[in-house]
Amino acid sequence: MIDITNLNETAVGTIFSWSEVSEIHRVRNGIYHRHGKLISLLTDFGRINPCYPDTHDDDQTRIFYTGSGRHGDQTMDPANRALIAAVGTNVSVPLFNKLSVGRWEFTGFWTIGEPAYIFDERADRMIWRFTLERA
Repeated sequence: MIDITNLNETAVGTIFSWSEVSEIHRVRNGIYHRHGKLISLLTDFGRINPCYPDTHDDDQTRIFYTGSGRHGDQTMDPANRALIAAVGTNVSVPLFNKLSVGRWEFTGFWTIGEPAYIFDERADRMIWRFTLERA
């Protein structure tokens, strides 16, 4: 069994329960931060929550991650500020992908880059879009 508090790249692809993931990611929101510092991220690549249409490139070395805010235009809330503060710092955070209820896949560690405030035509709203790069 892998100790989730000591994750490394050999654990990529490992499936964890929510109780294990919550040892690192202590909130149900997708962006976990404390005192403005980014700690970890969650996604489901838009399968469960279509308001967060995260995607990855073909070789899965970059993820296009949607910022915080379910309805209407996303704002510069504390979660989005924590993502922006991490841009260019080379701080890497773990990202967990929700596969189904209670099943979370560890996707590795990611750095935050290239924030953009863009219009999402499908959702008819402005969203923050961040490029995550594999650390």
